[in-house]
Amino acid sequence: MSHVIAAVSTGNQISAIGIIRLTGDGCAEIAGTVFTLNNGKHLQEAPERKLMLGALHDKDGRVIDSCCAVYSRGPHSYTGEDTVEFHCHGSPAVLAAGLEALYIAGAKPAGRGEFTKRAFLNGKLDLTQAEAVIDLIEADTADAAANAAGQVGGTLQRKLAPIYDDLTNLCSHFHAVLDYPDEDIEDFGLAAYEGALRSDAKALHTLLKTYGQGRILQQGVAAAIVGKPNVGKSSLLNALAGYERVIVTDIPGTTRDTVEETVMLGSTRLRLIDTAGIRETADTVEAIGVERSKKAIEEADLVIFVCDGSTGLTGEDEAIIDLCLEHENAIALINKSDLGSKIIPSDLPFIAVIHTCTKTGAGLDQLSDMVDAMFESEIPCDGSILTNARQYDAIRRAYEAMLSALQGLKLGLTPDAVLTDVEEAMEAMGEVTGATVREDITARIFERFCVGK
Repeated sequence: MSHVIAAVSTGNQISAIGIIRLTGDGCAEIAGTVFTLNNGKHLQEAPERKLMLGALHDKDGRVIDSCCAVYSRGPHSYTGEDTVEFHCHGSPAVLAAGLEALYIAGAKPAGRGEFTKRAFLNGKLDLTQAEAVIDLIEADTADAAANAAGQVGGTLQRKLAPIYDDLTNLCSHFHAVLDYPDEDIEDFGLAAYEGALRSDAKALHTLLKTYGQGRILQQGVAAAIVGKPNVGKSSLLNALAGYERVIVTDIPGTTRDTVEETVMLGSTRLRLIDTAGIRETADTVEAIGVERSKKAIEEADLVIFVCDGSTGLTGEDEAIIDLCLEHENAIALINKSDLGSKIIPSDLPFIAVIHTCTKTGAGLDQLSDMVDAMFESEIPCDGSILTNARQYDAIRRAYEAMLSALQGLKLGLTPDAVLTDVEEAMEAMGEVTGATVREDITARIFERFCVGK
C-alpha cells in the first residue's frame, strides 16, 4: 500500500490550464473530498480515464474553480497506481488552494520526480525510459525531443534486452550444469556462445559510438569564437544572440575572459564561447584570458576563426590559425566585409571560409547552413542515440567486460573465469535499465526532475 502524494504538475506561472496530480492507494477518496462531480456521483464512481466536469473546493469548502477531473485506476496508469488529475484554470492561487485542501484531506507533498519514480518502481518504466522523461521535458530542439520520445517509448531498452538475455542464458546454462550434474541438461560449452558474445559486443560498441552525437544533441555544439583582439568576435556573438550580450568597443582586449551564450543557428543549438583575443600581452588578467581561450579551442566541438578582412592577415592571425587547424571542425570568417577585404578565401587554409559583416548580418545565413551541414544527424533521432553520461559509462564497462570474456575464450581460460567477466557485464547493463542500480544512484537520478513529474 502506498501513501497518497499530490503536487501541481504545471508550474507556478499563470497559464490557460493548470494540473494538480495525485497518486497512491485511496487517492480518489481523498480527491473526492475536495471535488464534487456535476452528476452528483462520487469521484470513486467515475468511469476510467474520462474527463468529468465538477467543482473544486478549498479547505473551507468554497468553490474555487469549475474544472475537470480524470480518474485512472491502477495498474493502468502512468504510475501503476490509482491516479487522479484535476485540470483547472491556470491560476496559481486556485492551484495552491486546491493543493492545500488535498493536504488537509490526507495527501502528502510529492517529492521531486516522485510520480515517475513510482512508475519505475512499479515496473511501468525501466530506468532508461524514466531518465528519458526528464530529457524530453528539457529538450530544446525537435531532434532532442524526438530522440527522448523514442527512449521513453523503450527504444534503448529494446536494444539492450536481447544482449542481457544472451548473457543470462549463458550464465544460467553454466550454473544449471554445475548445480545439477545428475539432470539431463545439455553439456555446457563456451565455444557455443562465442558468436553471440561477439555479436553482442559489436552491438554495444555501435551504441557507444553514438554518444558523441548524443552529447551534442543533449548539450548543443560547443563553438569557440577565436581570433586576435578587435576583429569582431564579440560582435559576432551579439549578432547571433540577437542582443548585446557582450560589450563591444574599438579598444583591443575588451573581452578578458570567455563569455558563453546558447543560440539556435538554423537547426543547430550552439553554445557560443566568445574568447579573449589571442595575442602576446604583459597584462596579467588578459594573459589569463588568453590561456582560457586556448583551452576553449581544445575543448570545443567547433572552432570559428574570425579575422579582420579590412586589414589583412598578420603574424598573430597566423599563430591562431595554427591552433585552429589542430581541430577537426573549424570555420574561418573574413569579417568586416563592408570595409572591403584584403583577404581572399584562398589565403586561409580552412575547408570553409565565409565573408561576413556582423553589422549588417551579411554571411550569417551562409554560416548557419555550413554549421547545419557539419553537425547534421547521421543517425535517426528515434531513441537510438545514447545521450546520457551515466548510461554511457555503464555500457562502456559492460563492453569492456565482454571483450575481456572473449579474450578469455581465446586464451582457453576455464568457464568460471570467463563467466566472471560475463557477470560483470550483466551487472553494468543492469545499472542502465535499473535492474541492479544502487538506491542512492536512483535517488540522484530523480532529483533532476521537477515536483509534479
